[in-house]
Amino acid sequence: MSKYVIIGNGVAAAGCIEGIRSVDKDGEITVFSAEKHPVYSRPLISYYLEGKTTVEKMNYRSGDFYKQNGVRAVYEKAESIDAKRAEVTFGRSKEKYEKLCIAAGSSPFVPPMDGLDSVKDKFTFMTLDDSLALEKKLKKNSRVLIVGAGLIGLKCAEGILERVGSVTVCDLADRVLSSILDSECAAVMQKHLEKHGITFLLSDSVVKFDKNKAVMKSKKTVDFDILVLAVGVRADIQLAKDAGCETDRGIVIDTKMKTSVDGIYAAGDCAQGFDSSTGTNRVLAILPNAYMQGFCAGVNMAGGEKSMTDAIPMNSIGFFGLHCASAGVCPSDGEGEIYEQRSCGGIKRLYIKDDRLAGYIIIGDVTGAGIYTRIIREKTDLCYVDVDKLKKDATLAMFLPENRRKMLGGVV
Repeated sequence: MSKYVIIGNGVAAAGCIEGIRSVDKDGEITVFSAEKHPVYSRPLISYYLEGKTTVEKMNYRSGDFYKQNGVRAVYEKAESIDAKRAEVTFGRSKEKYEKLCIAAGSSPFVPPMDGLDSVKDKFTFMTLDDSLALEKKLKKNSRVLIVGAGLIGLKCAEGILERVGSVTVCDLADRVLSSILDSECAAVMQKHLEKHGITFLLSDSVVKFDKNKAVMKSKKTVDFDILVLAVGVRADIQLAKDAGCETDRGIVIDTKMKTSVDGIYAAGDCAQGFDSSTGTNRVLAILPNAYMQGFCAGVNMAGGEKSMTDAIPMNSIGFFGLHCASAGVCPSDGEGEIYEQRSCGGIKRLYIKDDRLAGYIIIGDVTGAGIYTRIIREKTDLCYVDVDKLKKDATLAMFLPENRRKMLGGVV
């Protein structure tokens, strides 16, 4: 009977379990979880603070998921990997494995900040425990300063806004969501967030903290009661690195999720895999990618055959009822065509390069965004598409008849 070990208990781990079980129904599976919770959907932690969900409803799989899949869940942190002995150390115990998947995720990046130790109530915002700890300190008159205007920082702002007195978000970047939105689209989203009461200090950073006061690079000062650090995340690669695996910004993997060490795989936010939109290996720290990588790893760990060659960056998110979807990449100025369509409070931008849809950003009505994503993922040549229809609406009608037949299994 094969023996599998998974380090981590997030979405990538769930995918890995299901990937293993799609091939091997009987092998032993042990999961090590640093968090004391069953697998849950991390993007929901802000909705928990808003009162839109409960801890129980955040579960990514049913309560009997581990039992149904014959999984032994160990709620302890894996401390080291001995690749030569094929064993994982946790506490005073060791666990043998035949195949190992590292799905350790990522951790908040907290840059050195003068006086940070003087701040009493400071939090990160990545886990359910972070959300629960922050919730205990929220009061109706609390002034909250969030450092970081990315996905994590803005979802935190949305989650707590109605429960506190004020929310100020600062970021060294000149726009919100700088990793996924261009300047014009970011401006649309920022205006919407400001309309709901969030204050922004952009192109600015904290130089020094003095207890409940932040001194900014611009010389402005911000008084606050609660500090949330959402500057960014870093892949948890140390276990893999110490075990001899090749690492860069993440744990380097091939299209089968194999690391450079025999018998060890990696998946999810800690892994650096192939990005088909750029043709390079990089970390794509998004939930759908984590699951697909985990499932791919599980299949191959169990002796099946699966590759993942179509991963692309993609995001789907919303703030105060305004939805945003994006995928692919935005070519540099002059490298392709940009099609823009504006509507009341929304914007759609399509980036076309070399007769292919390279990327898109939609704010507002995101109906059909999945079709755009499919075109990017499958590298569909636009000679098979009615480009005028593609620009206006993402529907199957934009595909030429012969291509629709293929997509619909022979039905026009």
